[in-house]
Amino acid sequence: MYYVFLSPKKRIPSGRHFMNRLVILMGIAAIGIPPLFPAVEGTSNSKVEITGELIQGHAITITFTGPEGDEQEDPNPFLDYRLTVRFTQGNKIYRIPGYFAADGQAGESGATRGNQWRVHFVPVAPGRWQYTAEFVTGKDIAIQPLEVKGEPFSFNGAWGAFDVLPADKSGRDFRAKGFLRHEGGHYLRFAEDGEYFIKGGADSPENFLAYEDFDQTRRAGDLTAEAREGEAKPAGLHRYESHAGDWWPGDPTWRGGKGKNIIGALNYLAGKGMNSVYFLTMNVQGDGNDVWPWIRLDERFRFDCSKLDQWEIVFSHMDRLGLMLHVITQETENDQLLDGGDLGRERRLYYRELIARFGHHLGVVWNLGEENTNTDAQRKDFIQYIKALDPYGHPIVLHTYPGRYEEAYAPLLGFPGFTGPSLQMGDMKQTHAETIHWIERSQEAGYPWAVFLDEIGPAHTGVKPDADDPEHKEVRHHALWGNLMAGGAGVEWYFGYRFAHNDLNCEDWRSRDRLWDYTRYALEFFQKYLPFPEMRHHDELTSAPDDFCFAKEGEVYAIYLPHGGSTALTLIGGTYSVHWYDPRQGGGLQEGTVNMVNGPGNPSVGEAPENRGQDWVVLVRKSEKG
Repeated sequence: MYYVFLSPKKRIPSGRHFMNRLVILMGIAAIGIPPLFPAVEGTSNSKVEITGELIQGHAITITFTGPEGDEQEDPNPFLDYRLTVRFTQGNKIYRIPGYFAADGQAGESGATRGNQWRVHFVPVAPGRWQYTAEFVTGKDIAIQPLEVKGEPFSFNGAWGAFDVLPADKSGRDFRAKGFLRHEGGHYLRFAEDGEYFIKGGADSPENFLAYEDFDQTRRAGDLTAEAREGEAKPAGLHRYESHAGDWWPGDPTWRGGKGKNIIGALNYLAGKGMNSVYFLTMNVQGDGNDVWPWIRLDERFRFDCSKLDQWEIVFSHMDRLGLMLHVITQETENDQLLDGGDLGRERRLYYRELIARFGHHLGVVWNLGEENTNTDAQRKDFIQYIKALDPYGHPIVLHTYPGRYEEAYAPLLGFPGFTGPSLQMGDMKQTHAETIHWIERSQEAGYPWAVFLDEIGPAHTGVKPDADDPEHKEVRHHALWGNLMAGGAGVEWYFGYRFAHNDLNCEDWRSRDRLWDYTRYALEFFQKYLPFPEMRHHDELTSAPDDFCFAKEGEVYAIYLPHGGSTALTLIGGTYSVHWYDPRQGGGLQEGTVNMVNGPGNPSVGEAPENRGQDWVVLVRKSEKG
């Protein structure tokens, strides 16, 4: 039999809910729940610690005391042990991969050794959840399928239960919304509150994690060498000093106050209404050569516990801010680095560690690679492996070169588990047409894709700083509204290498302050005024040669006029109201020279209330009066 000793220590962070800390000593089943795995020798002496708010949508961390390990010693704690914890509630079953956590507080202590083994779990429903740990050892067991049984060891069979309160967050906080998923259609959607998601955020700096306050982070290679063609010359590790004042008391830090500037940078971006950040978790031999999860640049099987714990602090703050983690797992310079491009020992362990440590975050998109050159067979192997290992079913996308779309994307049409393209546009004027192309082809294949715009060219320009291009007219027209009015799933902004605060050297996101505003105005229009998941591109319904039309015919029409003026709209029967939205200033709807139009026919929508040579959005909606 088994005793379960519960010793809660409580503090109240926000009024009525508790931060629970449960220390569970495995012994006799005092709460009467049978183990889901048989107990083994050593279970009675194992200690289990549960930390985190026991609230739906919040990450709960379970830490087991097990065998002593070290990042650099054998048996390899990352490769030769496998922790999987099974969480159940009724017919809900989640098998969560765990990881070696050194002393359990490596982000603060810098420890490389210890006996703590950890798993993160996010309950999707309130009530009682049960868990059972499977902990086994064996050569390379961590990268074997669960069907391959290792030798049960230490705390294998440890089990228990905890009670979860209903969700208590609201607003931007992802913990109020649930996991961000792709479940059909052309948009991502939050699993719990059902809200559809259109992204807007930062693509630069891609080496966002090359930050001086992360342990063992450095820039490798010849720092005096000239930049390669097509990339910025790195100036050193990021400091983000311009965002020091954006950190607020109560925000997280580590190791005596480190991390304030990177946390402040994220606060600023979220404060501008953005909801996503694009970043590499590995750029060895690539642009910057300054981000990797391992203990050394040349190591592939041993991970840096303290650095990854510190990454976790930043990623958890992003959840609270409502910022999606767009995780770029490799880039073109190193997509052959692991196993020669195949899904072998190195790559399997790399993906497993990323998923075990960070897969519990609510807004995650896994990107198979920037400007990717793997083969179609390799990409499909990656997708299937990630899909099988990731218990939360996060979206999976692929970024590739302009001109290689057909080669990279066409073989993935209809492939299970693939969410869609992460477009890089050499010519942003082609954004609208390219977005439509992949929306239509994926729909024809029977598995609609979400089509994202994640980089615009040319590479030396991208999006210029406000100081060089304060209005961003071309970007607004061709890239931002071009993607959204085609039915695209959103944008992230790349900063070209010939300009200040570029893709590798950006220290201040305020360098594009007005760009974030223009992006926010577009997202607000879609979220507030359009049933956009039910709409599709309908450029053929308007008479202007360069406008975009997005519609649910007979109900609502949105028309983007890049140079103002007017257009005629083909309508079916009914009476429709006409309003105007300013994509340069945002705000509410305005009345133009025409307030109502009737169908069937091709009436003119009139003209904007002012600044008629500037870009405007026309909103035409079926009138209740009609």
